[in-house]
Amino acid sequence: MADKLFQVKIDGKNYEIAAGTSILKACQDIGIAIPTLCYLEGVSEAAACSLCLVEIKGVKPLMRACVTKVRDGMEVNTFSARVNKARKVNMELLLAGHPKDCFVCDRNQDCELRRMAFEMGIREVRFPKVTTLETEVDISSPSIIRDPNKCILCRRCVSVCSAIQAVHAIDAVGRGKQTKISTYGDKGLGHVACINCGQCLLVCPTGALTEQTKVSDIWRALTDPKKIVMVETAPAVRAAIGEEFGLEPGTLATGKMVAALRRLGFNKVFDTQFSADLTILEEGHELIERIKNKGVLPLITSCSPGWIKFAEHFYPGILKNLSTCKSPQQMFGAIAKTYYAEKMKVDPRDIVVVSIMPCVAKKFEADRPEMDSAFHYWKDTLKLKPEDHFKDVDFVLTTREAGRMVREAGIDFVHLPDEDFDAPLGVSTGAAVIFGATGGVMEAALRTAYEVLTGNPLPKIDFESVRGLKGIKTAEVDINGMKVKIAVAHSLGHARVLLDEIKEGRSPYAFIEIMTCPGGCIGGGGQPLPTNTVVRQKRIDAIYREDKNKQLRKSHENPAVLALYNEFLGKPLGEKSHHLLHTTYVKR
Repeated sequence: MADKLFQVKIDGKNYEIAAGTSILKACQDIGIAIPTLCYLEGVSEAAACSLCLVEIKGVKPLMRACVTKVRDGMEVNTFSARVNKARKVNMELLLAGHPKDCFVCDRNQDCELRRMAFEMGIREVRFPKVTTLETEVDISSPSIIRDPNKCILCRRCVSVCSAIQAVHAIDAVGRGKQTKISTYGDKGLGHVACINCGQCLLVCPTGALTEQTKVSDIWRALTDPKKIVMVETAPAVRAAIGEEFGLEPGTLATGKMVAALRRLGFNKVFDTQFSADLTILEEGHELIERIKNKGVLPLITSCSPGWIKFAEHFYPGILKNLSTCKSPQQMFGAIAKTYYAEKMKVDPRDIVVVSIMPCVAKKFEADRPEMDSAFHYWKDTLKLKPEDHFKDVDFVLTTREAGRMVREAGIDFVHLPDEDFDAPLGVSTGAAVIFGATGGVMEAALRTAYEVLTGNPLPKIDFESVRGLKGIKTAEVDINGMKVKIAVAHSLGHARVLLDEIKEGRSPYAFIEIMTCPGGCIGGGGQPLPTNTVVRQKRIDAIYREDKNKQLRKSHENPAVLALYNEFLGKPLGEKSHHLLHTTYVKR
């Protein structure tokens, strides 16, 4: 049955609006912009900022458009003198309590509060500084900085953390003027069950939430003649970094990105897609081994560090289901400081590995104490002492931070010529590219697992059943008469459905892919702003375009990865692979 339509007059014009639609959504659909800093469609309707006020005929008070539904015969005025005055007063009150450090704020160029104040015509703040709870900046997390002094209590972060990610790491505490957004016991994000996903950063309208940054340390490394500084770039970065320079979302900027990184001074520009192919060889064989030997199923891919920490906190009983494979980022670091160091005859202590990721949780992952396998590989050979300790991956940059470094260096990104990655750790296949989208790891693994198990080429290389932005996708794959049930989930609210099935012993699946962020890595917490459903889909489309254009589209056909096994690792799941490419997880 079609939605019931109401006759509604908005700003003097008649419209037919579906029953149940908010005034805000109705206005957005017909092209009328109403200011709001707290509303997120389908996620947050806190009605906290009071900027979306409208006038309704016959109703005395001004009403919040975000939570007021249209009625048949309703007459709405979105920009009367009274509405305009009230909105400006409310905006001035927000600004009166906000720090005036815009010039040095990380969100200077994409602060919604600053932009909206300008668009509303605010040219002065008539109110004295509102007394607010000045609180110390929370730097306890290795991934996220939380500055409560810049918070406008919009509650978007709270809504995303609870409704989308089902983590509940932050909430509004206190009452009245004492209200603030904080963690349990005010302990700080680094001391609670925060998974470092950074989805809160993507929706924060101010600089209250930003990523931890080590950009100054990277600049120092780049100018140190004793260091060999190499960079790896995740699949999702190439489909988004152009947005930092005004290019349309979904623009593939792979070649320009490589050129820009060389101009920043990186000695080698490599590709995390190389180690994504490597991950598939290891994880695909792990899946095959578990199926053949009746091991623990379902096997759950472990490429997403936010999801891993979520499992450690909330589902420790299923850690045995997790793939033991490290993520591509960490595999790259381990290989760079062992295989590549040997190949180039350089001391691994002189190598600095920088990764550019769409994800702030990768900063946490690189700091995990178990991510130092290269150090242990060299420990006896080089007679290393505890003070010589080094990590596999030294620094992690988000896509946003990489964009800032390029701008800081005065590089004209848009007009750079395309350049290619360095070999051998820059060679990759289409299967590695699609790691950046939800369902991509699953599809890449199936391309390899099918051919390894059957010995036959795939009749159809594209597994379209695991693509798209549906929260949970399921399918059944026929591999030589063996029916393999698979599932894909993105965002952890959806993941809980699959995890509860495993916990209760009723999961029908052999292989599950879980990605922390909506849309997968292309929607990661370190991606350019804004990141919304439309932008995510454009980035996903770009990822699949690059896959189709690759000469090689299956991980087990990557010649550089095959050479790595022949020259160094031996075989998938072998002894060297076990020590360098696999890991364990902990109950938290």
